[in-house]
Amino acid sequence: MTVVIGLIIFIVGGIAGFIINKISSTSSQEHKKLAEQASQSEEDLAQYKLDVAKHLDSSAKLLEQMNSTCQTAMKQMAESTTLLQQATTTESIHMPFFSKETQEQLAETVTLRHQKKTALTSERITEAPLDYSNNPSGLFVDKKQSVTNVE
Repeated sequence: MTVVIGLIIFIVGGIAGFIINKISSTSSQEHKKLAEQASQSEEDLAQYKLDVAKHLDSSAKLLEQMNSTCQTAMKQMAESTTLLQQATTTESIHMPFFSKETQEQLAETVTLRHQKKTALTSERITEAPLDYSNNPSGLFVDKKQSVTNVE
């Protein structure tokens, strides 16, 4: 009977050991998976940090370029302003808008128009309109007209 009890204890112990091994083996596998995920996350974080550092470096270089471009533009604007101020002080302030020939043509046009206006006003003064003429046409007279088309 001791052999049977020993055999039963041996079988029960084997089954219990098998179950415990499976449970511990699953937790061991989960532990390995979690460790792999953690290491992968650490690698991803390190790569992300490198990418951010590269991005910030390139952004800093672009900002430096923008700054130098703005400085150059400011210098050019200052030089242009001084040149413009020098040009206005050295040249005549009363510079004509049109050239001499254009001004002469404009003056001729104005005088011709003025001459035409004076000629028109003198004609208007000497001649009355046809409605007020000395020889009325009789068109607006209130007379009975004779009918010429009688059937």
